Amino acid sequence: MSSATESIVLGGGCFWCTEAVFDRVQGVTDVESGYCNGSVVNPSYEQVCTGRTGHVEVVKVEFDTAQISLREILEIFFVVHDPTTLNRQGNDTGTQYRSGIYTITDAQREVAQSVIREITESKTYRSPIVTEVEPLSNYSTAEDYHQDYFKNNPNQGYCAFVVGPKVEKFQKTFASKLKH
Repeated sequence: MSSATESIVLGGGCFWCTEAVFDRVQGVTDVESGYCNGSVVNPSYEQVCTGRTGHVEVVKVEFDTAQISLREILEIFFVVHDPTTLNRQGNDTGTQYRSGIYTITDAQREVAQSVIREITESKTYRSPIVTEVEPLSNYSTAEDYHQDYFKNNPNQGYCAFVVGPKVEKFQKTFASKLKH
């Protein structure tokens, strides 16, 4: 069976949380924390945190399409963050924490819009989904210390009280999708 690798860029609040979840997904070959869709080329974390650059904290998820589909990636994404809060995830507030799917191809945009439509019709959430679906632009990799942050800092306060519970929720909800 031949396999192809595809990448999608997702904004689901703090990239430490999203990265920690997708690092555990079977079929995901790489997860990189970064920034996208802002006005500054190669912004720093400090610049993005001001909210003035327009960037989103994101993860670039690379996956093997023979093992997991984009639809499955997005189903996980919509369970592990709140797609109904504008510019906020929990206590993290600001445009850099907005919910977004940043597409590389028209086919990805179509899948993303289809998944959002299905979730909306299912009335899974009481509030409307505010996840933006936009073409990926101005992507840059976050600083080295942000990569694998949860793995490298599991006892740090934010990791213990925010990232850890999201990872546990993923592991319980998607046990069949865990890497072996």
